[in-house]
Amino acid sequence: MLVTIDVVPQDLMASRFAISPLIETMHAQWVLTGRYRAGAHGPWVARWRETYRELVRRHPVLRAAGAVSGNRGDANVDFIAPPPTAVDVPFEAELAAMRATPPAQAHAEIERVLAKRPPVARWVRELLLGPEVVARFADAYEALWTEILAHDWPRLRAILQRDVAYRAGRLAAYGWQAALEDLSPKVHWRAGGRIEIEMSSSGTHRLGGKGLLFLPSAFMETIGTYLEDDWPYAMVYPARGLAAAPAPPPRDLAALIGRSRARILAELAEPATTTQLAALLGQSVGTAGEHIAALRRTGLITGTRTGRSVLYARTPLGDALLNG
Repeated sequence: MLVTIDVVPQDLMASRFAISPLIETMHAQWVLTGRYRAGAHGPWVARWRETYRELVRRHPVLRAAGAVSGNRGDANVDFIAPPPTAVDVPFEAELAAMRATPPAQAHAEIERVLAKRPPVARWVRELLLGPEVVARFADAYEALWTEILAHDWPRLRAILQRDVAYRAGRLAAYGWQAALEDLSPKVHWRAGGRIEIEMSSSGTHRLGGKGLLFLPSAFMETIGTYLEDDWPYAMVYPARGLAAAPAPPPRDLAALIGRSRARILAELAEPATTTQLAALLGQSVGTAGEHIAALRRTGLITGTRTGRSVLYARTPLGDALLNG
């Protein structure tokens, strides 16, 4: 089945990319529960499995969530992780927006989803349709963020930022086809102004000049959509590489220039800022900056200012040293 999104010329300029820590918290929960394949996150899941089990004991709504969240197709509620309203909204701001959801709206979404799903246990239905359901989800996700995801967020955020820089640049410079062509095998651009997404549901939607919000995910290998009129139309897609680390640099290169500088060269298969490289390598910004300065002085990398940031990339000499 196909979900079709019709676009007009104005939608290209109105479309934007954003990073949502709340949506990534939801995706992390799906992976921790085994609902979705861990992939590159296998070691991460093993490291946090017991912590997550304790969270489930303290927050039973995390068990009940599977009835209305993380399901294939459109059998999911949106209020627990709505599309963000800005490019890089802090988790706390997104959580506050979720807590402000009127209970009647939450119950309406839950009822709609439960009507499409097999019958659930009585305790699940009572919990999900109880007066405190929004607060229960908010408390559970806050604990999940604080006790698990926040520890790895600097690294995950750096990965998502690099993906946004890459794909937003392709959309702005070359248009829809270039931005969508390697997004997912299930996403297709059709001449005449149409995006087609292979999903377990179908329908036709029109952006009408409002643009599409693109949300990269470090945890998901599938495409997701927000296509309800109550929300900005959005597409969730797997970030490039799904947070897998690049191949380690050659041992001889690490011996020659140092392990950290060799790792920076390896990471710069795609451009990155000092802050992103520090997060990816688990170093302070100052330490990463010293290594970057040394690599620039020797002509192995170069920097290009983009807005308030400097993006670093390997030079041909850096490529030759790393791959030679």
